[in-house]
Amino acid sequence: MTDTTDRTDTSARAAELAVLFPALHAPQYWAWGRYDAQFSTELPPDELVTNIHLVGFADGDVVLCRDDRDHWFLPGGTREQDESVTDCLERELREEAGARLLGEPGWLGAHRCHTEDAVPYRPWQPHPDKAWLWGWGEVVLDSTPTNPADGEQVVEVRAVPVDEAQRLLLTGHDAWWGELIELAAELRRRAGLG
Repeated sequence: MTDTTDRTDTSARAAELAVLFPALHAPQYWAWGRYDAQFSTELPPDELVTNIHLVGFADGDVVLCRDDRDHWFLPGGTREQDESVTDCLERELREEAGARLLGEPGWLGAHRCHTEDAVPYRPWQPHPDKAWLWGWGEVVLDSTPTNPADGEQVVEVRAVPVDEAQRLLLTGHDAWWGELIELAAELRRRAGLG
């Protein structure tokens, strides 16, 4: 009975969030990577996760990074070969935001992606299907970005209120980015932290 109840609760929650955040849940095409993408609050199998990103909250504000092209983004990135989700998230937070995760992240869901490209982005990645995992968590900004040579060159890290984070991310991004921030803030409130 509990397993059936849990599945029913999970399905009801997923349906509720899909109604609240329709742009995030709508089918998408990411031209930069030639991916068909679909967001779901159902978490993908670990072996499909190639990218991990975090809506990090520092004292209630959302942590954003700005690169040398004047592009705002959430910290996160590509998982290295044999790297765990947690190790990737911790590394990317250090590299791009100079941040440290305080406690376990909460998972928002993932974009499941499919490409018609002949080869994967990196040889060890699953192909042609993969997943971008999105999370939220409490962070502290306690150093500067390490800016590895093969990554984005971050020139500014800023913790801003939710509405400003949405505004900054919507410049040059699709509408679903604003809803992703809103979803993170909502789940944070439901966890009693907002």
